[in-house]
Amino acid sequence: MAGPLLTYGVTLLLFLVIDGTWLGAIAGGLYRGQLGTLLAERFNLAAAGVFYLLYPVGLSVFAVSPGLAETGGFPLRALLLGALLGLTAYGTYDLTNLAVVRGWPLSITLIDLAWGTALSAVVAALAVVILRALS
Repeated sequence: MAGPLLTYGVTLLLFLVIDGTWLGAIAGGLYRGQLGTLLAERFNLAAAGVFYLLYPVGLSVFAVSPGLAETGGFPLRALLLGALLGLTAYGTYDLTNLAVVRGWPLSITLIDLAWGTALSAVVAALAVVILRALS
């Protein structure tokens, strides 16, 4: 069984690589085009860093670890719990923005909800597969 630091490390690495690819190759221009003047002029690296360090903790605790407790086969529990966590977390952010930020686009809310759900599900399931292979 993988320890909590290895579980976190694998989850963090997967999250950074997959989300970084999404933001760098696909979504960066989409967000800039849709959010325009709502975006800050300067990227807040500290806030982003805290998110990228914190969110994989939640994935590790609430999706990956329960997925590791499931024996054999496809990591369905991790996939489903990751999806639920992603929908909840990204939904909290996007639906709050839709409710209170003037000009927040519905399209960004829907895209981000889908992405957060899929990203969290895939990262949790892949982390379980990798951690099982390492054990």
